[in-house]
Amino acid sequence: MLWWGYPEREKVFFANQFSETFGAPAISYDRIRYELFSEPTFSKDEQEVVKRIALYQLGETLKSKHTCIIDGDGESRTDRMALRRIAKEADYDTLVVWVQTDAVTTKFRATHRNSRRKGDEINPNLSPEQYEQHAKRLTPPSTGEQYIVISGKHTYAAQLKTVLTKLTAPREQAEKITPPPRNEQPLRPMRRNILIK
Repeated sequence: MLWWGYPEREKVFFANQFSETFGAPAISYDRIRYELFSEPTFSKDEQEVVKRIALYQLGETLKSKHTCIIDGDGESRTDRMALRRIAKEADYDTLVVWVQTDAVTTKFRATHRNSRRKGDEINPNLSPEQYEQHAKRLTPPSTGEQYIVISGKHTYAAQLKTVLTKLTAPREQAEKITPPPRNEQPLRPMRRNILIK
């Protein structure tokens, strides 16, 4: 699953909660940046270092054949295509979870972070220029991509229900297409009504 949306805490919060709920490994570009850079600049070179480590971590995680979460670097269609290609080579399907919140709210949240608030503890405040730089890179998922839209203003429970409905839909479709097994009795030899005295 790829998390997509403006840089703000609700996207990070939902990805982390989903990871905790299902024990799914999460590859967080924000976490990698936090561990490597005491004062992140979000420069091109810094982003390249974070991306290289995240892609290495993704490659190792995909070996497990379990669902994993990628929170970061899915901003542009090109980035998502590259991640989809890596996933496909490892026999994974991808789902983009688009956490949709209006631009005014996300800009406020990204530029007024609180290190004591869950979802903000590893992310520094972005300057308005840094926020705009991230926002310009965003390209919404296209019709050719598997994606789902959730609201960044809804509760975790409501968001989770929406995502789980999408994840279980293919299974339910397959069950509708696959005919149920016939309830046949195994063949037994016929018995004659012979009375032996």
